[in-house]
Amino acid sequence: MCGIAGVLATQRHAPFSSAEIAARMNRCLTHRGPDDTGLWHSTDGQVALAHSRLSIIDLSPLGRNPMSWGNRLWITFNGEIYNYREIRQETERLGHEFRSQTDTEVILAAYDQWGVDAASRLVGMFAFGLWDEDRKRLWLVRDRVGKKPLYYTEHGGVFRFASELKAILADEQFPREIDRTALRLFLRYGYIPAPFTIFTHAKKLPPAHWLVHEQGQATITKYWDPFDHVRPEGQPTDAGAIRELETRLSLAVKQRLIADVPLGAFLSGGVDSSLIVAMMQEHTTTPVRTFTVRFRDSEFDESAHAAAVARHLGTDHVEETCDEADMLGIVDKLPAIFDEPHADSSVIPTYLVSRAARRHVTVALSGDGGDELFWGYPRYRYHSSAKAALLLPLPLRRAAAAVAAHLPTRRLRRISDVLANEDSDTYASFVTLFGQRDVEALTGAISPDAPMYQQARRRSTELDPATMPSLVDFVTYLPDDILVKVDRASMALGLEVRSPLLDQHVVEFALGLPMAFKQRGGETKWLLKQLLYKRVPRRLVDRPKQGFGVPLRAWLLGPLRAQMDDYCRSGDLFAAGINPEAAREIWRQFTSGAYRRPDLLWQLFVLAAWTRHYLIPSGRVELSLPCDTN
Repeated sequence: MCGIAGVLATQRHAPFSSAEIAARMNRCLTHRGPDDTGLWHSTDGQVALAHSRLSIIDLSPLGRNPMSWGNRLWITFNGEIYNYREIRQETERLGHEFRSQTDTEVILAAYDQWGVDAASRLVGMFAFGLWDEDRKRLWLVRDRVGKKPLYYTEHGGVFRFASELKAILADEQFPREIDRTALRLFLRYGYIPAPFTIFTHAKKLPPAHWLVHEQGQATITKYWDPFDHVRPEGQPTDAGAIRELETRLSLAVKQRLIADVPLGAFLSGGVDSSLIVAMMQEHTTTPVRTFTVRFRDSEFDESAHAAAVARHLGTDHVEETCDEADMLGIVDKLPAIFDEPHADSSVIPTYLVSRAARRHVTVALSGDGGDELFWGYPRYRYHSSAKAALLLPLPLRRAAAAVAAHLPTRRLRRISDVLANEDSDTYASFVTLFGQRDVEALTGAISPDAPMYQQARRRSTELDPATMPSLVDFVTYLPDDILVKVDRASMALGLEVRSPLLDQHVVEFALGLPMAFKQRGGETKWLLKQLLYKRVPRRLVDRPKQGFGVPLRAWLLGPLRAQMDDYCRSGDLFAAGINPEAAREIWRQFTSGAYRRPDLLWQLFVLAAWTRHYLIPSGRVELSLPCDTN
């Protein structure tokens, strides 16, 4: 896991130093790769690749990037290729010779043998840039699920790419023009979906795509499609499905234990992380090191569940206690961690558990992907049972929403917001934040659907309706929220996170399973649980899903209130493209107790903090607005 960057002059520049630009970009990525840095540039100075290395496999200098293949091909690589040994053996039989033991060199050999078709042979999490000197071709590739990030821009006759936006922003001439569509999408979803970024002139390469820049033109190609694997080809038996998933997932776990550095796992005590840790134990001769954080607020604390599972499995368990000051200490770091607005507040506990792990290991396995692949989120069940109510006339839905607003728990009260939502797309009510009326009031126009969301909704109409929510989440929420959160929180600390449940072969099997293997008799994640029950007693894992959370309401009315007041008074939200009067009214209602959605206020807080970090210091906006929240 590393940081990558590159520069290609698309117009002839004389004089032009691609190496100087790439080196400046690379200095922004050293947190991703604190062990080493590397730089290569072409003899004419028009192309350069840079790399910040987190050493995981082959720690010797032979593993340094950018890496060459016969001085014809050069690559800067971020990630892991889990089937690299098999590809290496195949290419060796075809006559290729290797100098190192790295997966990086295997990518070069595969490209030399098969060209861009090599992408379909790679199993892993990856983003890389490869320069083909003979063809004068730059090839950028991102993994199938979107574990590893890749941003790019073409401006002023120069094409740049990098692992994070901050490297692109190292160019002082880059126009920090807010993309108003991206802003509206952020308000709708709480994240900015690919291919958008918050800036008009920068894009994300979507998962399962490659970009080729050749002969002055950039073309983007999709090389893998999850929908190709959705339709079941038959009804497996229970025993057959359990056996097949166990085989695939066990191999995925085993492959992710390959490392020349200390390795452990996150453990929350939930189904996904408990199963991964249990399988890790089956492939090791020493106790697996597991990590969790304990919070003093019992509403958000899962440490007791994690400790019980750890005791049963006999792991070397590390529990780190975090108080409110620890959590609040992360808030000011968020703009620098994300580079663009991202409102998933669970990044705070994710950062804390990553920090706890990084003190002991360099690699940690996680259970990411289990909810999307095996129907784990409560909203899937709620959507399935509430579809009839969501199709009622709006006045009746509003009346039901008024009743639901008084339900006893936060999760149940969320039903009120869903019922009151006027969106004709019933599932959008569950996965969007600000409604279209509020988006229009805040920005002057409604938001489009996220491109991948729109495509997935359209393509899922011919499938079992029950599969639609998880499929939509798999191509939207998972890569653009969950995986972004985990990548930035962990890589800010130089920690590599691996996710066996997102292995290509596990994913393809899970996508093709009939719904009966995901939900049965009211039980979600049915098939995953069958594997877990063989390893952990039911009493330790049969409990309601909890998930990472933070006390947003208490924070916004307490320690963060003065900061939010300041954001309203200043020009921060205006600079981002928000109508300050509309934002002030939402804040006023919240502080008076009339507005029940702290997550929506958190979006505005995150947006203002990001704006102050990236826009205001440049002097582009100097505006002061009064704000009275009393």
